[in-house]
Amino acid sequence: MVRSVFNAIQNQLSKMVANNRALLLHEAEKITGFMRLLMKPRNTQAKWTREERKLLKMHLRHLSYYVPALVIFVMPFGSLLIPLLAEILDRRKAFRKSGGNIGAAANGGHATLES
Repeated sequence: MVRSVFNAIQNQLSKMVANNRALLLHEAEKITGFMRLLMKPRNTQAKWTREERKLLKMHLRHLSYYVPALVIFVMPFGSLLIPLLAEILDRRKAFRKSGGNIGAAANGGHATLES
């Protein structure tokens, strides 16, 4: 039952994001380190820290101005759905097998906010 609810939510989110995927990816690439941070659990199997979750929510709030469907991720408990967004936006469909430091930036693989 839980799996079917998860799949239903994933399908709805996929539809909402698919309509604006090109715009979303274009805008997300402008944010330094956002995609790397979003894909961190998929690439390294490491969990986001509290600071990284705050940074993700801040970036998603910014992106929701361009893609209103992303507002769901900024709402209370919306951060529980962020792994689904990472899965939907991931260009490959399998997890990486190594837990190493794949493609880490000079700042330790953390996203930064540049003014």
